[in-house]
Amino acid sequence: MRVLSPILHRVIYPVLGSTGYFHSRRIAPLTVITYHGVLPAGYKSEDAFLDNTLVPEGAFRSQLRLLKKHYNVISPDEFLLWLRKGGDLPERAILLTCDDGLLNHLSVMVPILREEKLKCLFFVTGSFLENTPTVLWYVELYLLLMQAPIRNEPICLHGIVIPEISADPGKRRVLWLTLLKKLSQVDAETRRGFLQDAAAGLGLRPSWKVRYLDDPLLRNRFQLLRLPELKQLAEAGMVIGAHTLSHPVLAEQSSDLARAEIADCRMALGQSLGQRVWAIAYPFGDPASVGAREFKLAEEAGYACGFVNVGGVFDTVSSKFRLPRVHITAEMLLPAYEAHISGFHEAVQAKFRALVSSDRRTDE
Repeated sequence: MRVLSPILHRVIYPVLGSTGYFHSRRIAPLTVITYHGVLPAGYKSEDAFLDNTLVPEGAFRSQLRLLKKHYNVISPDEFLLWLRKGGDLPERAILLTCDDGLLNHLSVMVPILREEKLKCLFFVTGSFLENTPTVLWYVELYLLLMQAPIRNEPICLHGIVIPEISADPGKRRVLWLTLLKKLSQVDAETRRGFLQDAAAGLGLRPSWKVRYLDDPLLRNRFQLLRLPELKQLAEAGMVIGAHTLSHPVLAEQSSDLARAEIADCRMALGQSLGQRVWAIAYPFGDPASVGAREFKLAEEAGYACGFVNVGGVFDTVSSKFRLPRVHITAEMLLPAYEAHISGFHEAVQAKFRALVSSDRRTDE
């Protein structure tokens, strides 16, 4: 698929998109789209890997206008009503969601959504409880590791070993993924202590992350919503869902920690906003991060549904707690965007996997 993907995105999808093929084909009754934010105008990306989950401001507006022209965007409230009572949805129905609760969701996304008269289901973490400027812990970990000086000796902090720090960015990313999983196994307070000590232990200045909270563009890109801003998001007509208290890899946690992350976030959001929180999006949301245990915990916590962050056939019959979503990334041009939301890309992937599996069986 890696060899085929550039051909699809650069040649086949633009041709099919220009003919209107994607929105003329039959698709699932509902497609749920997930964003992770918008890159503010004037922001200059220093790391394409890190910023790939956010789309440029102009691209976001173009995508919404394409949806309005060829699809039917339903509101979160309409989705909830359908989820509970069934019935028919409009053809090519689309639900917009967005994860993480970044400041740019309020400052950039909401004005565009209101301009286009659309609503979105925003999933936020419990970081608003601290009511202090902060960034997602695993993003802080990534920034820390990328900026740390080269180190030839390992260091042990809070029982977790950080091996040597290579000059190779690729190896630093591998280390980041390893530490992300290990730090997900502990509670949020222990995680914070580790990050603070790691910055000092790896030779970074105490003020190393100040610019991410002080510089206007970087703050808009990285900072999480605080409670007053979260209330503004709700007052703007957007619906708020839960994204756990601290955004760990749930599958790495004990049952008690995972239960608290899922249930306590719903309770805290409900009490702070004075409204029922009925949906959860699991952090990371891939099969390695969330599974049957977490789906059950979400149901027990009183949510009406839960969303993963991978595609698939939308099916509420088998489970309302592992609903698929189409993940939008920065490199998707408009034809590729429509190929993904129409289900065409997922169908191509399924056929490719079937061919590969068939070839392997033949070889055996």
